[in-house]
Amino acid sequence: MTQNLKTGHRLRPVDLARDHGLSTQAVRNYEEAGVLPAAERTPHGYRVYTPLHAAALRAFLALVRGHGHGGATSIMRAVNEGSEEEAYRLIDESHAQLLDDRRTLRAVESALRDLAPVPSGSLAAPGPPSVRGARPGGLFIGPLAAQLGIVPATLRAWEEAGLVHPRRDPLTGYRVYDEPAVRDARMTHQLRRGGYPLEQIAPLITQVRAAGGPEPLEATLAAWHARLAARGRALLTGAAELDAYLRRRG
Repeated sequence: MTQNLKTGHRLRPVDLARDHGLSTQAVRNYEEAGVLPAAERTPHGYRVYTPLHAAALRAFLALVRGHGHGGATSIMRAVNEGSEEEAYRLIDESHAQLLDDRRTLRAVESALRDLAPVPSGSLAAPGPPSVRGARPGGLFIGPLAAQLGIVPATLRAWEEAGLVHPRRDPLTGYRVYDEPAVRDARMTHQLRRGGYPLEQIAPLITQVRAAGGPEPLEATLAAWHARLAARGRALLTGAAELDAYLRRRG
């Protein structure tokens, strides 16, 4: 038996489970998944855990809050298999993802700040004499592309991706971008300049549409900030508990 068992530091599965509001089956499952080091067995086959297993469980549960269940499992399994470098790599990936999410949030906020209201007079649809002045409230594709400094084909690509929804002029069939469509195009343009792919921009555009504009999204952005802050704090807490476990392992 280990030194811990010889000195009487024995813990039953129920002891570990009770401290964290878990079931004894969950504790056994964590051992089988490699989250906990293998338990020793009594002559009758019962599992015997030690303070080392308790430290491993504390580390895992703390890591879950910042890395997710799958990430925390992979980190603990790597540690228990003696692959600490792999565990550090996985931790680095989570921190890198958090940094990327922070950059995305900053880019979103920057794009929303740049969405100053478009003067209504500037949306009179230019075009052939037959429709100039007869179709107010929108821009044709050429003038809007010129405003953004892009080519019309880019606006068509954004439309195909579902990011911009122009209407069609009933007389000419031309695309006409009303104020919401111009807003979506401008926001897409800002985020694309920031290097974000269309698939990452689409969910934000959907949120802006559902909210009726960028102003109602202030609460959403504040909640986004809070989530990132909580995740950052959770990563720190998880790192502290993992360090305690590593120290105990020696």
